[in-house]
Amino acid sequence: MPLDTADIERDWDTPVVDAGIAAKASIIARVGLLDLRAGTGSFRIRELMHRIGYPLGVHVRANINLTDMGVSCSDGVSRITQVVDLPTTGVNTERIWLLEHFADWFSVNIGAPATTYHAQTAVSQAMVQQLDNPDAERSVLRATQKAHREIERRKRIHEKAVKRAKKRGFQPPKGEYAEHFEHIGKTREDIAAERAAAAAGNNVGKKVASEPVRNGSDSVDSHNQASGNSVNVNNTVNQNVDSVRAANSAAATSSVATKSAGSKPQTSVGAAPKLSSNTSRGITVRQAHERLSLIQHRKPLYAPWFSAIASAVACACFVFLLGGGPYDMIGAFIGAGIGHWVRRRLFVYHLNQFFVTFVAVAVAAFACVGTLRLIGVFDPVALRHDTAYIGAMLFVIPGFPLITGGLDIAKMDLPSGIQRLVYTLALILMATLAGWMVASIVHLSPQGFEPLGLNPWVTGALRALCAFGGVWGFSVLFNSPQRMCFTAAIIGAITDTLRLTIVDFGMPPEAAAFLGAMLAGLLASVWRSSVRHGFLPPYLGYPRICLTVPSIVIMVPGLYMYRAMFYLGQFDTLNALDWAFRAFMVILCLPIGLAMARVITDKSWRYDV
Repeated sequence: MPLDTADIERDWDTPVVDAGIAAKASIIARVGLLDLRAGTGSFRIRELMHRIGYPLGVHVRANINLTDMGVSCSDGVSRITQVVDLPTTGVNTERIWLLEHFADWFSVNIGAPATTYHAQTAVSQAMVQQLDNPDAERSVLRATQKAHREIERRKRIHEKAVKRAKKRGFQPPKGEYAEHFEHIGKTREDIAAERAAAAAGNNVGKKVASEPVRNGSDSVDSHNQASGNSVNVNNTVNQNVDSVRAANSAAATSSVATKSAGSKPQTSVGAAPKLSSNTSRGITVRQAHERLSLIQHRKPLYAPWFSAIASAVACACFVFLLGGGPYDMIGAFIGAGIGHWVRRRLFVYHLNQFFVTFVAVAVAAFACVGTLRLIGVFDPVALRHDTAYIGAMLFVIPGFPLITGGLDIAKMDLPSGIQRLVYTLALILMATLAGWMVASIVHLSPQGFEPLGLNPWVTGALRALCAFGGVWGFSVLFNSPQRMCFTAAIIGAITDTLRLTIVDFGMPPEAAAFLGAMLAGLLASVWRSSVRHGFLPPYLGYPRICLTVPSIVIMVPGLYMYRAMFYLGQFDTLNALDWAFRAFMVILCLPIGLAMARVITDKSWRYDV
């Protein structure tokens, strides 16, 4: 979005609270645009823009679509409307997380800490301040903790040096060289105070010397007055030196008392930035946009090869949860890894999403089939695993827009929700079409996976392990930091294992998907509430959407959708409709389960206000 217009440049170095409506609206709209590009739902974007605009006294109205939005801002005096758009869309959970911390950082630094979401804003302060640290390219949180440890280390070294010096005492040499060691044992404040005293004495002497001598008595009086002034100055300086030493002693005592109380000392890591003008009025428009630029231009956390491994792990685990065996998992692992690597490389050239999806799925399917054919040379049993290629294509499932689209509809934002669902349907259509073409070329006939015949307890344990690995892999594909990946994986391991277990006991898959999604939403809310109330470390507070969507994306019935397209390509309309409606019912129940969890735990969802 353009920031070089005259009405914004005029307030570029003005505190945000004193800026005009155009400058304020530029920050609000940019925050919303970055959140939209990260793939979150329209209800979260409106909430975030409101958190930025409310402490500024700006009322925000927004019409949000899939790749564009119109934002109207009014402060009671002026009104401005902006329309911003994106060339494409995607998913970036790290950006969603950082923007949430930016909102708290922004509120604190404009003097409105009461509007923050997190109970402990020091984490948000530190993370946003460390965005320009080179160590933050791979992990903002790790860079923040490293900077905090370095400050604490320097502080401990300084305290030890002071204690050692006080204990040993200072003994400067005597004799002709003694004057060169007079500074030893003195603090910087002592030296500065002595220099000030000397300068004050010189000024008094110059003043006395410059006065005209009228008679002898006047000269004596002047001399006495000058001596008195000198004594007064020296007394004043000595008092200043004593006060400085007392202040330093009090500060040291306060620091020790604070540490003994168990509270964390305040450091510059979480401090507000240095302001260029009028610090009492908060950060400037420039400083706010600089932080947003750092968030916008952050590179992906993971290299293409690492994302390919995560994709391979996720799809191999997905295949096991669908009932596949070792050969199916191996084929899916190889195919998904190669397919996603190709996908990442093609996205570097900003190619069309649907074209890239088609190519990546075709490459993944061919790689999977080729791997199984190669294994079949040594073990002919591998040649019978025709369904494995479907598992190799599951990395392209658009779980994020699918779930957020359903949640938008639940919040009565029909335009945004319908657009996201249509976008999801288009991606699924391209992926299934590519899979059907590969199956037609190599003459595959996917009929499902053969039963493994494992012990129920072993099956449950393996399901929990594979659910953990699958959710972790999809979280990496969504660009989640590792702590966020493991948190979502724990939730997914619990919910998906429960879902598959109750299906084994006879519950319909649609009802099990609803219960699994609702449980995932409740667990994410409990996790977030625990962080907010101090039961968990504050740096583990993640947006609910970043935990719930990865944890239930493995519940999306990718196998049903691919089999529906396969039968449609064979003009077997009855089977195609059967599998399509099975997939539709499960997909419908997932966002309903998440919405139900939000209604239970969130007042803003419980009431239509």
